Amino acid sequence: MNDNNTKKSGLPRHICIIMDGNGRWASKRFMPRQLGHKAGMDRVIDIVEYSSNLGIEYLSLYAFSTENWKRPAEEVNALMELLVVYIRNQLNSLKKNNVKIHIMGDKSALPNIARREIERSIKETENNTGMVLNLGINYGGRDEIIKACKELYRQVQNENMDIEKIDENMFSNYLYTANQPDPDLLIRPGSEQRLSNFMIYQTAYTELYFTDVLWPDFGKTELDEAIDEYRKRKRRFGGL
Repeated sequence: MNDNNTKKSGLPRHICIIMDGNGRWASKRFMPRQLGHKAGMDRVIDIVEYSSNLGIEYLSLYAFSTENWKRPAEEVNALMELLVVYIRNQLNSLKKNNVKIHIMGDKSALPNIARREIERSIKETENNTGMVLNLGINYGGRDEIIKACKELYRQVQNENMDIEKIDENMFSNYLYTANQPDPDLLIRPGSEQRLSNFMIYQTAYTELYFTDVLWPDFGKTELDEAIDEYRKRKRRFGGL
């Protein structure tokens, strides 16, 4: 995808979203939390398609964190089942829209069926040239940094790398988002105002946008509002 289109329109090349508020959305309606997650998954479908149509080049979604394993087993299982259903139901649509799936996180800890569906989705979209959809699954920002440090250490130990040549660009190549631009805009629905261990290295200069709208209610209009706010900001990256 040509980034000239996003530059001319003022669109962010890379948007990341912390999808928060599914449980509270369900509680307000006296519904089980699992139905909130189902509503949140339906919202994912809308936002992915809309972002692709807008010309966003990279969309990163925080689907399941390394901390989410602490939740009740019933809820974790429901989330994993939703992930499988999403991939099975949406893979053809993603391929049709030229979306490339990329996973951020440790797939090895996932249930076998979820891991198989993820690997299939990666394989079947690997040659797509449209929007890259980064799904953060069993992902944690600190875990990602530690993983990168360990790999760099192994390279230095094996004398494949000079430690003095390690810089920010080289370090970035050992993150899950290697060869991708850092996020321009981070959106967090659900009223909380923190990063929650999401892409904490990559978001050093990212514009942050928080809203009280819960994720299942965050639609095209809300995304447009976030992008409009982004367009108004002056990004200096430490300069004048």
